Amino acid sequence: MLKRPGAAVIAGGALLALMAPAGSASADDDDTFPREISGGYATWATGSAELDGVTLTAARPAVQGSANRASFPAAGGGTDPATGAADIDLGGTLRLDGSAGQPLVLGSLRLALDGGDGALHTRTAVDGRARDLALATVETDDAAIAVRASGMTWTGLRATLTDEGATLLSAWSGAEFAAGDGLGVLDVTVGTGSETPAETPEPTPSIPASTPEQPKSQPPTASSPTASVTHATLTAGGEQTVTGTGFEPGAVVLVAIDGDTRYQAVADDEGRVERSFPVYDTAEAGAHTVELYTPMDQQTVAAAHFGVA
Repeated sequence: MLKRPGAAVIAGGALLALMAPAGSASADDDDTFPREISGGYATWATGSAELDGVTLTAARPAVQGSANRASFPAAGGGTDPATGAADIDLGGTLRLDGSAGQPLVLGSLRLALDGGDGALHTRTAVDGRARDLALATVETDDAAIAVRASGMTWTGLRATLTDEGATLLSAWSGAEFAAGDGLGVLDVTVGTGSETPAETPEPTPSIPASTPEQPKSQPPTASSPTASVTHATLTAGGEQTVTGTGFEPGAVVLVAIDGDTRYQAVADDEGRVERSFPVYDTAEAGAHTVELYTPMDQQTVAAAHFGVA
C-alpha cells in the first residue's frame, strides 16, 4: 500500500529554517582540515532512471541546468589534500516535485568526504518542523581525485539513498524508494589557496658603488582565456565544437550554452580545452552563445558566438 503523500511539507518558519546552517563537522572541527575552501562548485546530475517520476529544480545561488543537472556553489568548509577528505557547504536549495501535492525542499546541503566513502547531508521540513538528515551515501571508490596547488577536484562521486533518505522520499512521494537507490553523480571542484612559506630574512649584500643596478626580469603575462567554435553557422540537429585556450593546466572548465551550464572539460598541459555538444532539433534560428569559465573565477568568461539556420 502506498504511503500517505505530503508527509513532508514546507510552511511558515520551517521554510526559513531550511536556510539556516545545518550541523556541520567543518564548523566544529575546523582544525582537522589544513586548507580552507575559498570557492568552487558542485555539479549534481541525475539520470532519467534515477528518482523516477521526480523532477529536481535548484534555486539560487545554485544554477539549474538541463536534464536534471544542477550546479551548487561551494559556500565554505575545509579540505585535506593529503587524504582527500573534505567538508563542503553548498549554497542554494533543491526542490523536488512529483506526484505529491506539496514539493519537497532540501536546504543546507553539505558534502562530507572522509577519504573513503562520504555522505550528503541536508535539512528539510517534516510536518512543519526542520529536520537534519544524511540524505545519501557518497561513494568515492571509482571517483577521480585531482590535487592542484590552488584547488581539488573530485569527479564521479556516486550518490545513493541512505535508509533515512529513502524513508523521507517514500513518505513524501507515495512511491517506494529503498536504501541504495541511485541519486546521481556529483563532480566537485573547490579552491583551497596555496600554502605560503614562512618569510626568511634576506641578507643585505655589500654592493660596490661602481656596480650598476641590474635590470629585473619581468614575469610573462598570462593571456586571458579565449574561445572559438568550429562552425560559424550550422543547422539545428547538428554538432558544434568549442575550443578554449589560456586556462590553467588541469583546471576544470564549465561550458554554458546560452547561459545554461551543461558540460565540463579539463584543460590539458597547454591550458587548452575542447568540447563537442549537440545543437538540438528544437534550437531556435538565430544567434547563440557558448561560454567557457572556471568555477573559481566566474568573472572571467571566454565566449564565442554561432548561428543556427
